Amino acid sequence: MKKMVLFDLDDTLLWDKKSVKDAFVLTCQLAEEAEGISPEDLERNVRDRARELYASYQSYAYTQKIGINPFEGLWATFEDSGEDFRKLREIAPVYQETAWLQGLKDTGINNPILAKKLARAFRDFRMQTACLFEDALHVLTQLQNDYRLALVTNGSPSLQHTKLELSPELAPYFENIFISGEVGIGKPDSEIFNYVLRTLHIKAEDAAMVGDNLNTDIVGANQVGMDSVWLNRFDAENKSSIEPSYEIKTLRELKDILQS
Repeated sequence: MKKMVLFDLDDTLLWDKKSVKDAFVLTCQLAEEAEGISPEDLERNVRDRARELYASYQSYAYTQKIGINPFEGLWATFEDSGEDFRKLREIAPVYQETAWLQGLKDTGINNPILAKKLARAFRDFRMQTACLFEDALHVLTQLQNDYRLALVTNGSPSLQHTKLELSPELAPYFENIFISGEVGIGKPDSEIFNYVLRTLHIKAEDAAMVGDNLNTDIVGANQVGMDSVWLNRFDAENKSSIEPSYEIKTLRELKDILQS
């Protein structure tokens, strides 16, 4: 029987992709009202431009190392310590406005004032669209008396703490919250997993990692000899060579696995 359960945050407990989608829908509706353009076309164009622009910055390698994606960059402020985060903090406002401006241009509208308004609106809407998966609190409550629980998440510390503040029910379940931007390395690097194990004074064989991402959560756990539980909520096909110890479709299946 396991003693410790490590949880990923984004798209495992928090439905981050839905929150981002909802923020895009609300923001692009403002553009439709202002200019009569297709909100669907604008969202697609801004997403494409954001990915392209994000990858063009010198800071991209660091964001990959820590695990910060382009759409987090569209609302993050990076109020974190260190030179790398200082650079991101400088880039963020320009990146956010430019992604919206280029997306508007691709949709047939050249309006820098509207782009600035939309960049600000997206940040505001994303703060209002936090979404917990319906099984998250139930399962954490179910497990908390029998297992030690910790959170291991990639990202900017200030941004991940903001997400937790927007869903304040989550944090009290965890004895420790590990954020890659504080540790200095992100999943799937074995360094962050070994750091977590050392800090918690737990052996890899006594813990399990639960997450939605094969390439970060599952690979990382496998590398250190920890059982990995792939949370495959949307029935994705595993086309990789990555083999999780277990696969579940809902967190409600987790307790039986931990007791096996």
